Amino acid sequence: MNEQTPRTPSRRKVLRSTAAAGAGIGITATGAPSAASAPSATAVSPAAAAEPSRRTAATMAGVPFERRSTVRVGLVGLGNRGSAMIGLYLALPWVRVVAVCDPVREKAERATAKVVAAGRPAPAVYTNGEEDYENLCARTDVDFVHVATPWDSHYAIARAAMLNGKHVGVECPVAMQLDELWSLVDLSEQTRRHCMQLENCCYGRNEMRVLRMAHAGRFGDLLHGAGAYNHDLRALMFSPTYYEGPWRRRWHTRLRGDLYPNHGFGPVANYMDVNRGDRAVSISSFGTPALGLAEYRAEHMPSGDPSWKETYIGSDRTVSLVQTAKGRVIRLEHDVSTPHPYSRINSLGGTRGVFEDYPARIYLEPDHNDDQWGDFSAYAAEFDHWLWKDHANPPGGHGGMDYIMVYRLMQCLQLGLVPDFDVYDAATWTAPVPLSHASIKAQGAPQEIPDFTRGEWTRARSGVDSVKPA
Repeated sequence: MNEQTPRTPSRRKVLRSTAAAGAGIGITATGAPSAASAPSATAVSPAAAAEPSRRTAATMAGVPFERRSTVRVGLVGLGNRGSAMIGLYLALPWVRVVAVCDPVREKAERATAKVVAAGRPAPAVYTNGEEDYENLCARTDVDFVHVATPWDSHYAIARAAMLNGKHVGVECPVAMQLDELWSLVDLSEQTRRHCMQLENCCYGRNEMRVLRMAHAGRFGDLLHGAGAYNHDLRALMFSPTYYEGPWRRRWHTRLRGDLYPNHGFGPVANYMDVNRGDRAVSISSFGTPALGLAEYRAEHMPSGDPSWKETYIGSDRTVSLVQTAKGRVIRLEHDVSTPHPYSRINSLGGTRGVFEDYPARIYLEPDHNDDQWGDFSAYAAEFDHWLWKDHANPPGGHGGMDYIMVYRLMQCLQLGLVPDFDVYDAATWTAPVPLSHASIKAQGAPQEIPDFTRGEWTRARSGVDSVKPA
């Protein structure tokens, strides 16, 4: 018996119970029923979809991984993001990349070459079409599946991984529809497999320092926070080579809301212990006209380019206000269609002071009393997270946060620890995608954010502010 391949419910049993649990919550981001995943033939309002579905299995909150000496990883999607992550897994001696999958064979071959160059056995390769990930997920020697594919495939791959008994981590966002988010919650509970949003920004050095300061009470009672993904992607979205096809740009022809809330929402949710003592309860969103992409196209794309057939409806900038059960307010922004410097905003305020990023600056009583921003680096020695103290110069992209995320996740898998975040966080941080679209269509009317934890949010529990393992 393979001790690293735990017994899970049968695929048929899980499919049957998931269909029962998901009945009546099949709403797409545009308000139409989801043919792929919603058993109900009738669309429902966002407010109705926010009602908790019946729990059919125990919560996954606080559930540890199974302990294992070696963590065996399969990667699905080997484009810009997926290929960049391979080296981080190879940097960990207790991790093996045993399988890779991408419909573009050349990408899979380059990934294989990286693994072999690191002195590891060549991984199994899956390149037979768009759904060959099913065969990777069915392997008995994979513990964890990393999903780095276009957004519209995230749900299906995460679902396949859990139904095949694998833990799964998904690049942002975890899914695009409310019914899919509920389905992932139900599947995680029923299969006893973790489904996580691979939110690297939660592991940024500044974010982790602010998190520890917030939990130490340095900001007093928390009142407000802000996060964003303001990143000029026009050139990349129109590039013929950067993305595998125009999939990301075309989402701007489908939705008006915040397409990528996780990088901003995740860190602030951690500061405020959302799903661990507080809860996000509603979102109100507003969007500007959609002008930036069409203007860029007119200036840079030839008249015969296929992009001229596209009509952009996605707001150039969305601004959302999230209210929590404790009355706190979180501001979210999204803008990838206009020129501006990169910013995730990353702000937190309370009764004793405020932090703002880009650039990092802080004002706390009693340390500051002259209405002048203070030096955030002065708090590093006391409040830097142990992960950043142990890995002061981490390899990899995004300032090292990618490596810190991978290291910590693989550490939890190896030692049998509770993951720093779970399927409830993944669903909560992604819910603004469909709900901001619905709110903008309703002239900013608040939309209820589901309690994906089904009441577990009232129980305090650990998260990214973790204790260093012995």
